[in-house]
Amino acid sequence: MLRIFVVSDATGQTGERMVRSGLVQFPEAPATVVRRGNVRTPEQLRAIVQEAAGHDSLILHTLVSDELRRLMLAESRAQGVDAMDLMGPMLDRLAKHLKLRPQEKPGLFKQLVEARSREIEAVEFAFRHDDGQHADELSRAEVVLVGVSRTMKTPTTLYLAYQGWFAANVPIVPKIPMPPVVLSFPSERIICLVMESRRLLALRRVRAEYLRIPAKAYASLENVRKELRHSERLCAKHGWRQIDVTGKSVEEVAREIVVLLPTEEQARHPSWQG
Repeated sequence: MLRIFVVSDATGQTGERMVRSGLVQFPEAPATVVRRGNVRTPEQLRAIVQEAAGHDSLILHTLVSDELRRLMLAESRAQGVDAMDLMGPMLDRLAKHLKLRPQEKPGLFKQLVEARSREIEAVEFAFRHDDGQHADELSRAEVVLVGVSRTMKTPTTLYLAYQGWFAANVPIVPKIPMPPVVLSFPSERIICLVMESRRLLALRRVRAEYLRIPAKAYASLENVRKELRHSERLCAKHGWRQIDVTGKSVEEVAREIVVLLPTEEQARHPSWQG
């Protein structure tokens, strides 16, 4: 029976799928697939070639390290094992046409897939937890934005989500108590967004006109100032940090938020370029 060794410095899943796709063309073929993933050292590689040499074997590898690919070629020839490089030719062609050198870092594709999966989850989380919805599920949030109406909570939450952060936002409304889960949430992960009163008033008037809602209470300077003072008192009482978003872009606000978060939260996002 032919033993097909799939060797990779990552998981080896891609190589195995390729092999099994090929084997489908050979019904009832006397072959078995042996996957060897996370091969990162010469010692590991030599041991696999030695194992293959004792059987009717074929080695198919997706090693991204040029050093390991060269070693595989030398060792397989020395041991009389048939080996085929599935990754090298493609990398060489890409490098030639792109006029760039490959990073030769194992597992980058897996990392990319995981990052994309996290981003999708984070965006779904942000939509589900926008404007105080499902507040009882906030335990998974990495940051919670609070603030009175029209202080950029939703767009900032979504921007953070598209960067992979699990973010939620909860409105501050006078005479309506904050959800208990928010009050018990770690204060260092709650950021209150505030805005200069006249700028906030202008935004509320536009919204009131668009939604055709009474502007007297919602979009009056007196009421806006009262709500901002209320949010300041809540921040002082619970130790929440504030960010003035007046005249700032969503990207600028997001950068300021990330800087204020605990270092362990930032460490979970090494690719954050905010």
